[in-house]
Amino acid sequence: MGVEVRDVAPGLWLWRQRHWEWREGDDWEPEVSSFVVESRGEVVLIDPLAPPPVAGAEVYKRLEAKRPTRIAILKPDHVRDLDQFAHWYGIPAHGPWLFWKGDAPHTEPQPIFHDETLPGGLTALVDGRGGLERPLYLPEQKAIVFADGMTAPKSAGSLLRVWWTPVLERHVMPALRSMLDLPFEWVLVSHGEPVHTRADFEAALTRRDPWSKPEGT
Repeated sequence: MGVEVRDVAPGLWLWRQRHWEWREGDDWEPEVSSFVVESRGEVVLIDPLAPPPVAGAEVYKRLEAKRPTRIAILKPDHVRDLDQFAHWYGIPAHGPWLFWKGDAPHTEPQPIFHDETLPGGLTALVDGRGGLERPLYLPEQKAIVFADGMTAPKSAGSLLRVWWTPVLERHVMPALRSMLDLPFEWVLVSHGEPVHTRADFEAALTRRDPWSKPEGT
């Protein structure tokens, strides 16, 4: 099982691997990304999924060279390996104020609220989905990181798309358009091709159909 490691910008990198929970027929693809950002004295893991020890040796080597100082979980079903990383590095976590049944971690994360600025200067954004997801704006790298709000599946050409929701037009699209006020250059997503530009984001809002839209809607 391979693990890809990719640098995005100074102080921002990711690793990508197959998620062991993926099953045939899921509306997301097996390869998922985890992110690391260095900002204002903090090294923050975002939605980390622990890679296997051998295949992920480069990940662990990098984390030992610049040890993480905290964890951020962007969505209730992205708990992933929060407990393991919190235990290994002895660090606090930030995340949702609720979790799906059976997904709650032993580590109790500090809730991430709308527009909150986390240590390191990371800012929690509003994506219009009722507060279930908290995209993060990374000011030092001029990047926005999404959990599931946007995706870029290989089966759809690896193009950045908004993940469909029943409140897409009423709430989500206005929230995403408001993000254009931020001076970001990069958009990172967990599912599908992980790295995109501001131009890709604008195209997803104006020229591309949402992903996973049910037939007849």
